[in-house]
Amino acid sequence: MGQIVGAALVSHHPGLMQCEEFRVMMGNGADSDLIAGYRRIRAQIDAVQPDVLMIFDTHWFTTGYHLIDGGEHYCGKYLSDEMPWYLFGAPYDYRGCPELARLVEEVARERKVQSRAIYDAELPRHYATINIVSKLARGERIVSVSSCQNCRPEHYLQSGAVIAEAIRRSGLRVVLLASGALSHRFNQIDWTPKNPRIFHESNVSAPENAASDKQAIELLCQGRHDQVLDRWAGEYRKVFWEAFGAHYLQMVGALGGRDCRAMGTPLSEYENARGTGNIHIWFDVAAQEAVI
Repeated sequence: MGQIVGAALVSHHPGLMQCEEFRVMMGNGADSDLIAGYRRIRAQIDAVQPDVLMIFDTHWFTTGYHLIDGGEHYCGKYLSDEMPWYLFGAPYDYRGCPELARLVEEVARERKVQSRAIYDAELPRHYATINIVSKLARGERIVSVSSCQNCRPEHYLQSGAVIAEAIRRSGLRVVLLASGALSHRFNQIDWTPKNPRIFHESNVSAPENAASDKQAIELLCQGRHDQVLDRWAGEYRKVFWEAFGAHYLQMVGALGGRDCRAMGTPLSEYENARGTGNIHIWFDVAAQEAVI
């Protein structure tokens, strides 16, 4: 029987792919703590020894279906069409897991959920996957999951539940990685930083967005995913989590939805990235299963 052995909310912003000298300059003498946070996340991954890293990709927007990346192998160099002057020439070379993608589609068909697998090796890559593979993967197979843009929150939760059942049937050990920000409103192009350390939380797009993110982080640390979901249609919808929160909602759907009590541990500082709120949080899946 397969098992979800770990889960995390992780940042993927392009600044983290720049050289240390550049990041320290942007940090006014201090590097982004998200970089050190990757090492902390990786230590947690090492401890649970997964076969597969499943990445909920907030840049892979789809319409009409939740898509599961079922390619066998991906190799190349990534060029961002969003910011090609900033994120280019990033090499990637990793194996997929077609059998898991196939199981997701099978379960979705049984449950009449709009999910399907795509097996084409020419399927474009997105940096919400590529950056996470670069920073966190160590030979595990990689499966990306899209953010379907014409969905309500319950549709993302259903997608996550389908994924959980597919993992159970697979015999694989899987870590779920929700790749994206919390509040996701960008600062304007002519924005002036409030703090010379660009990563500083005071540079998040609005004080109320940072305050909302911190409230959400507190609830995540308490394992009160039910309360996060209760606030979804109101507060968290207004601050606009990245990709409508598809990354978090599908992850928590796979962990039990409203019944999930996996407690989060922040493994980085809460930081700004062009106005968006970013943090790494690891969820104690094993402790939740012990309680259940």
